Amino acid sequence: MMPHYDYRCQNCGRRTRLFMTFAEYDRAVPVCAHCGSASLQRRVGRVAVARSEDSRLDTLMADDALAGLEDDPRAMGQLMRRMSQEMGEDLDGELDEVAGRLEKGESPESIEASMPALGEAAGLDDSF
Repeated sequence: MMPHYDYRCQNCGRRTRLFMTFAEYDRAVPVCAHCGSASLQRRVGRVAVARSEDSRLDTLMADDALAGLEDDPRAMGQLMRRMSQEMGEDLDGELDEVAGRLEKGESPESIEASMPALGEAAGLDDSF
């Protein structure tokens, strides 16, 4: 993967993203892809921090993140989506539907009543 560098043109004001190797960066004279000007100002991009799966889950499952979930279906649906994003896995069709219905404020009991096969498909039952 080749790194990219973001610039803002001092002439036309538009942003330009250039892809180049580290060696090319040292000797390159970047120019605006829109107006051709060499008067560019380098922009600092986002910074990504690598975290372990356990660290991401610990953050999601912190007491303050879970507070009030029982009483707020919208927060429960949003938590489902955040967990999916943190784990890098898309919600499948049924879970996506559940999250969407929760985010709209529908109660978990109502959703469960309308989707009885959901628990069965996940291997859940009431025999603890």
